[in-house]
Amino acid sequence: MRLRHRDGPLTRELVREPGGFGLGQVPSRLKPDAVASLVCGFCSTGCSLDVHLRDDGPVNITPSVRYPVNQGQACPKGWEALAPLAASDRAVTPLWRDRRGRLQPISWPVASVHFVERFRALLDRHGPDSVAFLSTGQIPTEEMALLGALAKFGMGMVHGDGNTRQCMATTAAAYKESFGFDAPPYTYADFEESDVIVLVGSNLCIAHPIMWERIRANRHDPEVVVVDPRKTETAMAATRHLAIHPKSDLTLMYGLAHLLVRNGWVDREFVDTYTSGFEELAAHVEAFPPERVSAVSGISTADLEDLAALIHGGERVSFWWTMGVNQSHEGTRTAQAIINLALLTGNIGRPGTGANSITGQCNAMGSRLFSNTTNLFGGRDFSSGADRNDVAAILGIDAGRIPTRPSWSYDRIIDAAADGTLRGLWVVATNSAHSWIDQSRLREAMSRLDFLVVQDMYATTETAELADLVLPAAGWGEKDGTFINSERRIGRIRPVARPPGAAIPDFDIFRLLADAWGCGDLFRAWTTPEEVFRLLARLSQGRPCDIGGITGYDMIDRAGGIQWPLPAGTDAVPAEERRLFSDGRFFHRDGRARLVVGDPTPVAEPVSAEFPLVLLTGRASSSQWHTQTRTAKSAVLRAMSPADPYVEMAPADASARSLVTGDTTLVRSRRGSMRARVVVTPTIREGQVFVPMHYGATNRLTHASFDPHSRQPAYKSAAVQVGPATRRER
Repeated sequence: MRLRHRDGPLTRELVREPGGFGLGQVPSRLKPDAVASLVCGFCSTGCSLDVHLRDDGPVNITPSVRYPVNQGQACPKGWEALAPLAASDRAVTPLWRDRRGRLQPISWPVASVHFVERFRALLDRHGPDSVAFLSTGQIPTEEMALLGALAKFGMGMVHGDGNTRQCMATTAAAYKESFGFDAPPYTYADFEESDVIVLVGSNLCIAHPIMWERIRANRHDPEVVVVDPRKTETAMAATRHLAIHPKSDLTLMYGLAHLLVRNGWVDREFVDTYTSGFEELAAHVEAFPPERVSAVSGISTADLEDLAALIHGGERVSFWWTMGVNQSHEGTRTAQAIINLALLTGNIGRPGTGANSITGQCNAMGSRLFSNTTNLFGGRDFSSGADRNDVAAILGIDAGRIPTRPSWSYDRIIDAAADGTLRGLWVVATNSAHSWIDQSRLREAMSRLDFLVVQDMYATTETAELADLVLPAAGWGEKDGTFINSERRIGRIRPVARPPGAAIPDFDIFRLLADAWGCGDLFRAWTTPEEVFRLLARLSQGRPCDIGGITGYDMIDRAGGIQWPLPAGTDAVPAEERRLFSDGRFFHRDGRARLVVGDPTPVAEPVSAEFPLVLLTGRASSSQWHTQTRTAKSAVLRAMSPADPYVEMAPADASARSLVTGDTTLVRSRRGSMRARVVVTPTIREGQVFVPMHYGATNRLTHASFDPHSRQPAYKSAAVQVGPATRRER
């Protein structure tokens, strides 16, 4: 195999020797001074960015003015989206760890041989539970789908999950049980139509600033209520802030439901017609009177009653949540308790209403629907023979190739590595050795693997540095495909730059490995990302996420993105922004939504005399993204947030420890420690500390507890101590 460059700025092609097949689409030559529109590759907002091209590649970015999501706006990450492509530490050739433990450059043919021989040996010796892959919410849907199909249908792997488990598994589980399908019901226009907006565990100003701008565009003078332990930037800008005790959200939501039921503020016509489970819910929340809820949550009974009255009095009430809910030991039931409030008051399916989860990553929605990891394509079930036969018929493969049991979740994959069951792991476009909870345990588990493959834009990530084989991948702006944003909008990305060295799109890597494995014939129809998109459209038909009416990429471009569902036979491209459930029909067989309840449970690691502070983590700057793998490549973005870790403390807690702003301190948990600079601030309450998630040391502290329904990690509650660092620790 060889890499061949044709003339022109965007004409990379990976070509097999005669007798094989070409891998990947060759982008057409772009005219000088052209403009190409791409959906941003960072968060789930899904802004469109116009990339300005001149001669040999991109020179600048401006936000797309007419795109219905961002309407000419972008956050700092969007403005600097090109910087990661030009980083000096890009992975430019496959790397193999030699006998001396050093990563050495090798060719793609040699890398393919190593990949196949090592994984095949593990499968042959130890069986299908011995290997797994970890996917991502950061690559296009078409690449996710090809990876999931290749690994499970072609290579015989059973287990594969993605980093979407860290952000959206809770919401997916909650929606599926409550609505019958993982279906966020809203459109961003609802931010502008509500007269009451309730944000739970959501710091939109920082995490999703363009969504906050949509709230600012609301002409109804809305009440904006923020439920969050910290006085975040969003809480400061809101009309009301409920500084709740950490992880008491579920009790609070049941307390609000109690007041709605007790005061006769339930929309019984809506509830009786469109839901089931009301009598069980009413009996359950009877045990959550204001006095109990106040004692648990720290919210006064007066504020509880005022909020219930506000929700009752609003004509268009919308409820929104992000990681403050999802990353919890009881996140699924908390999300469902929020959904219950929307259903009890009939606030769903109408403009300005909804029980609305805000997604984390740019393509976590694509991962949830089409990555073929823990559920079969289109929200199907691996355990269902009918679903397996359906997928096999559409793809033209033997149904016997499809696993008959669901994959392990991310945490169980790590557990299997730790106990020696899992021997080989393929990590694609995610940095587990920074982002996964309880880092010491994660690294110990990875050290036990016989074979670790990391496929990424950079060979310098914490995870790539542990790898036996590194495969260099193209990034956003260097390949074709689609993302699906928080409001279910499918948007385009496209190549505007040439990948460096021997790096190629993940799509081409998967096709290369399929051929090397000997299962390339299974994927003859998977020739380009657009052809895969058409396959996914067929796989979606008749499902709640039906996109059978989208004929191809040109249609998406003309429409400015298209929200699912859009079944075949739709007469015209629909309005720019649409919501679900306007007809009161949900996705359960009886058409009704479920009101779901469960008992609150204590956190896995309460504070103690030795570890008296609750650790909160989260995004801390609109200029940084997750592990900073890409955003740290921009000098502009680096200048907008502190380079070194810091810990926010309440004045009383700092004073009790003789600490002032600027001091170097040590934050310790039962699992590890990190040095951090003290920031004393009244925005955090006594007994709590906050550390940004972006720093590599943060997850030395976090406690590996998980929601039992979603298996999502509970990043936002752990017991720590803070004290002066010794000279050595400084």
